[in-house]
Amino acid sequence: MVFLAEKTKVLDGLGKWTREVFAMIAGACMAPHPPLIIPEIGRGEERNIQDTVCAYHEAARRIAEWKPETIVLISPHQMMYADYFHISPGDGAKGDFRQFGAGQVKMETVYDTEFVENLCKLAKAGNLPAGTAGERDRRLDHGTMVPLYFVNQYWTDYRLVRVGLSGLPLSAHYELGRRMKETAEVLGRRTVVIASGDLSHRLAAQGPYGYKEEGPEYDRRVMDVMGNGDFGKLLEFSEDFCEKAGECGHRSFVMMAGVLDRTGVAAERLCYEGPFGVGYGICTYEVCGKDLTRNFKEQYEEKERERIQGLRAKEDAYVRLARETIETYVRTGVKGEIPENLPEEMYTQRAGVFVSIKKEGQLRGCIGTIQAVQPSIAEEIAENAVSASVKDPRFSPIEPEELEKLVISVDVLGDTEKIDSEDMLDVRRYGVVVTEGYRRGLLLPNLEGIDTVKEQVRIARQKAGIGEQEEVQLERFEVIRHY
Repeated sequence: MVFLAEKTKVLDGLGKWTREVFAMIAGACMAPHPPLIIPEIGRGEERNIQDTVCAYHEAARRIAEWKPETIVLISPHQMMYADYFHISPGDGAKGDFRQFGAGQVKMETVYDTEFVENLCKLAKAGNLPAGTAGERDRRLDHGTMVPLYFVNQYWTDYRLVRVGLSGLPLSAHYELGRRMKETAEVLGRRTVVIASGDLSHRLAAQGPYGYKEEGPEYDRRVMDVMGNGDFGKLLEFSEDFCEKAGECGHRSFVMMAGVLDRTGVAAERLCYEGPFGVGYGICTYEVCGKDLTRNFKEQYEEKERERIQGLRAKEDAYVRLARETIETYVRTGVKGEIPENLPEEMYTQRAGVFVSIKKEGQLRGCIGTIQAVQPSIAEEIAENAVSASVKDPRFSPIEPEELEKLVISVDVLGDTEKIDSEDMLDVRRYGVVVTEGYRRGLLLPNLEGIDTVKEQVRIARQKAGIGEQEEVQLERFEVIRHY
């Protein structure tokens, strides 16, 4: 699968090509990192993706023409934490390709310590969890070295800033990119950004992760977005879709988009290939002036506000009770009283209840009870709503500024029923409980990203700390899900 080079000029707000000589971000590049395109590793196999190799050389030549003093390289294979962006500390680092059988191919780089220091300060000022703590391996990763292997053939007069990704929402990655742009402007540093990342790893049955239909669909969509420089659409890719596609670089691309916030660019798609079951795309972006209409994060957040307001208008009494309880507790530390205008069954019936909270498509908290603990469903909801918002050990407590971004659902559980085998489960209809001794794990039905009974049971086992080979008692249950 190969796309010929296509060039898209994204004009500034005045509809004119303008190049602002004082702009410190000179350009950016989206680049893959397959080690086999290094000749000493590929040993001839790199010829099977020759278009990618040629496009890489072209991209490297353009970077050399931009003459960056600093290159910011965003790599998925740098240190990655769930709730923190790692920025490599120190004066520099070395690396080689020994893990790919080519230890003789070595690389050494010098870091831009002033840029790193200022980036960390600006991130802290913006309440972004980013910094130089947590370094576990100082060596350069292959997500860094493959792009620099080509760049260094044309330009070496630069210092490097090496940044990792996180498990935080896409909007946080975009925001850190904006802080990179601010840092370059504050320091007056001519800067180029390289977003390292492969595309889907699920393009073919013989590929590293097999085939899923979301793989080719992801590559088609993301190459359309990146080839046209229409970065706002990157924020609209759901976590579930990206996970199923097995993508590698989406967060890198979003962070690069943040660097180009409010910036007109000449976007050029140089190449796309996927011969080994993995997608490789290369695009370049030459800065050509300000464009205040390209404020993609603000546009996305406005759409999200409108979407959530629409959902809130349709919430039933169960979800409204959960939301009101969460908002009251997060703001005041008090659970509040159960209101008097609820449906009768919420006062008179008892059941296990799960309260689930999502923010920007990601789980933000989920706590529940398999069987009733409180005197009524209403009290069960209120108790579990508080726990989901501030006591879920997987997440930090929800903050007041997050409340308007939350999507909440409430599951009321039916009675559990013992079953003899997984054949009696249906991932859409039934939740599952797995039990071994005192260990017990539960997974709700009809969850995004959980498509098979085997996945459902495996995750329930993991939650309980039960090994895959251990014998378990299975139970199933149905739920009434309230949105």
